[in-house]
Amino acid sequence: MSAAKMLADRAFQISAAGQFGLKSEESVPSPCVSVCRMAPDRSHCEGCFRTLDDIRAWSQAGNGQRRAIWAAALRRAGLALPEELE
Repeated sequence: MSAAKMLADRAFQISAAGQFGLKSEESVPSPCVSVCRMAPDRSHCEGCFRTLDDIRAWSQAGNGQRRAIWAAALRRAGLALPEELE
């Protein structure tokens, strides 16, 4: 399975659980799909499509910033955004 497909599946699961929603009291889960290696040009992780800055910021980010990171990663992967992230 491709990393983009794994990321799309993860986004679907999180969206279906309501964890991207603005009213969710849970922290937005990480997009990590355990394929942790940087692209040859070091622009992003080949698994979750986050940049190094995104990865560094994640642990301190609030849910709004986490949703923005998710949206950017999905766009980088060429994937559709769940409605909650548009």
